[in-house]
Parts: sequence; structure tokens; C-alpha cells
Amino acid sequence: MMTKQYFGSARVPLSPAVRAGDSIYISGQVPTLPDGSVVQGGIEEQTRAVMDNLAKALALAGAGLEDVVKTTVILSDARDFGAFNQVYGSYFPTNPPARTTLEARLMIDIKVEIEAVAYKP
Repeated sequence: MMTKQYFGSARVPLSPAVRAGDSIYISGQVPTLPDGSVVQGGIEEQTRAVMDNLAKALALAGAGLEDVVKTTVILSDARDFGAFNQVYGSYFPTNPPARTTLEARLMIDIKVEIEAVAYKP
């Protein structure tokens, strides 16, 4: 029987990280500070904040960015893709995970959200 572990807490009804066996599922991370305020700036600043929040959520479950096997990226404006991609790529300099990127309106006024799946035996 596979066990599940839930890590962290959020201001909304979700778990930032859930481990199911050797897989870790990270809820969509957004560019917010610990007090809940949105990081100011453009796509570069917001992408860095999201990636840092993603790393913190992974750490809750004992994993790191190097364990990520799949991400789903949501951009509020597809025209930000090039600048986003440069920052994102700096966090995965070798063996980047599989990725899906799409454009959609986000729940709050932000430029990017990223969810991830990691594998860590």
C-alpha cells in the first residue's frame, strides 16, 4: 500500500507538497513573498520568485530542483515566453525536466505560475 504525506500549509485549501510513494507533487507556486504580497516587477523577477518558492516547497518533502521530472508553466502573456525561458533555464542548467507551457488568465494579478512533479526514492 502506498502512503501519502502532506507537507506545509497555505492560505487556501491545498498542500504545497504531497509525497505519494517516490513521487512528490508540488502545487502551483506563484510569485508571492512570505507575507502573501505579490513580488513586484516583470516576468524575470516573478519567475525567480516562483522558482525560489518551488525549491522551498520541494524542500518540505526532502527534495530539490534536481529531482523535478515534470513542470507545468502558466504564463499570463505568451509574449513573456522568451524572458521567462531564460530565467527558468538558469534553474535547470542540465537535464531539464519535461515541461508544458501555456497561456491563461491566472487567479490573481501575476505573470507566472508553475507546478511540478518530482521523483525522489
